[in-house]
Amino acid sequence: MKKIIVTGGLGFIGSNLIELLLKKNFYVINIDKGTYSSNLYNTKDFKKSKKYKYIKLDISDKKLGKIFTKYKPSGIFNLAAETHVDRSIDNPGNFIESNIVGVFNLLECFKSFSKKNKSRLIHISTDEVYGDVLTGRSDEKYPYQPSSPYAASKAASDHLVSSYIRTYNLPAMVTNCSNNYGPKQHPEKLIPKLIFNIINNRSLPIYGKGKNSREWIYVEDHCEALIKVFQKGKLGEFYNIGSNKNLNNLQVTKELLKNSKKIITLGKKVKINFIKDRPGHDIRYALNSNKIKKELKWYPKTKFSEGIKLTINWYFKNKSYYKSLSKKDILNRLGNKWLKKELF
Repeated sequence: MKKIIVTGGLGFIGSNLIELLLKKNFYVINIDKGTYSSNLYNTKDFKKSKKYKYIKLDISDKKLGKIFTKYKPSGIFNLAAETHVDRSIDNPGNFIESNIVGVFNLLECFKSFSKKNKSRLIHISTDEVYGDVLTGRSDEKYPYQPSSPYAASKAASDHLVSSYIRTYNLPAMVTNCSNNYGPKQHPEKLIPKLIFNIINNRSLPIYGKGKNSREWIYVEDHCEALIKVFQKGKLGEFYNIGSNKNLNNLQVTKELLKNSKKIITLGKKVKINFIKDRPGHDIRYALNSNKIKKELKWYPKTKFSEGIKLTINWYFKNKSYYKSLSKKDILNRLGNKWLKKELF
């Protein structure tokens, strides 16, 4: 049985990836330091599996190399990262530490490990590194133009991985994915935040006029793509992963409202509330994912209309998920340093 290490496996994408890997009969070691967005609730369906082990550790810790040596994984998926743009505006230092310094340590540990062991590193990144893509779609050769401290930290980590690939012949690949949605996502992000507010009869905060456009992909489709890259991807390559489906924030909100009405009677306070836009807010992200489709034969399976129903149903059936989180983290999603009043 092949062993896989997933860093950041208590988070949204990481826990969904682990669940899929276990179904595909991999043994999975989850390394996560346990930040505010890490949630043991995300592992409740598989935490007792004999094919799963959780180790609490920061990827900046030098002990990481010893774990690699002990378990000898055939693959490592790096999902350990600070990921929320608003928080990066408030406190960019945390993003530098996790997304750059942490990745540097991971690369050093993996460099030593891979000299004697056959393994592959998949570094998971974001479409935000490309910045605004006002027309067309960004392919893997599109220049990096990050707008936020978060995007800049991820861009730096991508470049670090690329440099280790070229300089040290590191057996690694990088993936850049569009906006994920689905079960187990922390409610600092748009869709689970809006669902929380709908459940709790609160207003629905939307930046600016809601025209910012994102390419939405269901998390399970993303995880399938990551496994495909691990199994079939060419070492040293970058792969974009997207759905080719763009919706702006207002369209997403209206879709959520339409589907939520079929489940509950909406409270009187559940109304769209346009709020002050965040600094440097990119207008549009859009990926060209032709490379992974052509070379690895991966295609997204879940239409947004289907995925959003699955997502809503999961949160309505798992209301205890919200109870497992800090109320402060849920209500203070936005950067309080630049938004002067409580909006949630």
